[in-house]
Amino acid sequence: MARAPRRDLLAGLTVAIVALPLALGFGVASGLGAEAGLATAVVAGALAAVFGGSNLQVSGPTGAMTVVLVPIVAEYGPGGVLTVGLMAGGLLIVLALLRAGRSMRYVPAPVVEGFTFGIACVIALQQIPNALGVAAPEGDRVLVVAWRAIEEFAGGPNWTALAITVGVAGLMLAGARLRPGVPFSVVAVVAATLAAQLFHLDGATPIGALPAGLPAPSLGFLDVSAVGSLVAPAVAVAALAALESLLSATVADGMTTGQKHDPDRELFGQGIANLAAPLFGGVPATAAIARTAVNVRTGAGSRLAALTHAAVLAVIVFAAAPLVSRIPLAALAGVLLATAVRMVEVGALRAMARATRSDAVVLVLTAVATLVLDLVLAVVIGLAVAGLLALRAVAAEARVDRVHPYDDGVPELPGSETYGGEVPELPGAEPYKGGGDADGGGELAGTAGQVVAYRVEGPLFFAGAHRSLLELGEISGVRVVILRMCRVTTVDATGALALKDTVHRLNGRGIVVLASGIRPDQRRALESVGALELLRREGREYATASEAFGAARERLAVAGAARGDGAVAAAGVGPARGGRDVPVAAPAEEAAR
Repeated sequence: MARAPRRDLLAGLTVAIVALPLALGFGVASGLGAEAGLATAVVAGALAAVFGGSNLQVSGPTGAMTVVLVPIVAEYGPGGVLTVGLMAGGLLIVLALLRAGRSMRYVPAPVVEGFTFGIACVIALQQIPNALGVAAPEGDRVLVVAWRAIEEFAGGPNWTALAITVGVAGLMLAGARLRPGVPFSVVAVVAATLAAQLFHLDGATPIGALPAGLPAPSLGFLDVSAVGSLVAPAVAVAALAALESLLSATVADGMTTGQKHDPDRELFGQGIANLAAPLFGGVPATAAIARTAVNVRTGAGSRLAALTHAAVLAVIVFAAAPLVSRIPLAALAGVLLATAVRMVEVGALRAMARATRSDAVVLVLTAVATLVLDLVLAVVIGLAVAGLLALRAVAAEARVDRVHPYDDGVPELPGSETYGGEVPELPGAEPYKGGGDADGGGELAGTAGQVVAYRVEGPLFFAGAHRSLLELGEISGVRVVILRMCRVTTVDATGALALKDTVHRLNGRGIVVLASGIRPDQRRALESVGALELLRREGREYATASEAFGAARERLAVAGAARGDGAVAAAGVGPARGGRDVPVAAPAEEAAR
């Protein structure tokens, strides 16, 4: 199973030592008790290691999942949480079969960082009652519960619990800086437990009795009549499990070389784990980023490490339950407070805030929504705002620039060598001043003031098509307009309709519109609304700008010959009676006839 089993066994033992206080703490914080956290770490940890898509992932109860579970426990009770876990497991398997795992890579970094910061704040606030040694007040809003706990503490302070919490958290944070390889969480918890037992500290309330082993698997918690009301919480739990697991797997890949997870298999493994954990009284599980990082740093190279972690925890459940039951709740609160602090990457937050204003907005909004609303809604809000801001930025890239009609050079941006003129106001455009015969070798002779070319650049889609093409439709004082489309990155139905409307308006004023460089992948949208047919009707679509300019010269020459006085005119296309597009003759041609 492993190339270096000894290193995997050692890594698994190390992770189990780190995971023990976290499993106990998250079990207590979820409202189902420490035994639920241990059962989750053992059952879900083993199954996710076997069936998951990462060789390095460690799964179990996590702080993010605990945040979601607290209001579910308050509203539906322990049985509701177990049912939600079962349903979430099924949803994760469905997502895996639909191959939805790869879509998680599109979650923006500011959403992830804001989400993580918000979770850290919520975890810290959840520990306030145990940290202060007071009974957890009623309420489903973490800010309200924390404030009520502070008020109760002010009425009758429990300095023992507070001292234990501060001592455990301080030892973990200081120890992590001085000796990162030492599991100070276990050292701090053992020290706090010994102090509470030796000095008979009445203010240090212990976890309480734990069962000496895992319960027999059972579906006794399942209430079929309540399933309908639990669909929304199950979707939230499944979404969070998918997001956190795939994020953790990505982090693990980045910490190693030669490792790459399978996102769909990872969803499947998490689904199996969440189907099984409730049967043993466990809470919904997901991959744990902190424990996975410890696993990688201690030399794990295969799934054997995660399996060893689950096995060691199982031995503790069966052999050391009486000892574990004496751990003070305040000590576990200190462990989780230190964990919350270490979750916050100050450097990453600072980098996101300084990157762009949009990134800063998404980061802050996601963090605030995580704190005051719920986790899944916070992610949805973050994704929605990030999407809108991204659309705005992409739409801003759409532009229409006046360029040399004949120049076929690639670098046609202002400031480049082949760009010959300025970008004037579109309405009532003046004759093109740049280039002249010197650039075109006489090709522009006889067309000055009659032919203008505009390069349409960027996306032509719903967010910016009308804005970018609005003034183009108001051009006057010319005979032929060449639209150079080779730099259009995408076209949707809205953009195609805007282009068609622009061509119609120009044709209605007797201006011929020629197009060049339309890409094959953009033809479908243009054909669907009739824009391509409008351009093709009289051969007005060309592969290159030089071909379009040659056609414009020919049209002007024919129109000038028809008049017989050297002047130029052009035939247009405009809307006829009944809505059909038919050729419309310019006044000069009408007189010649």
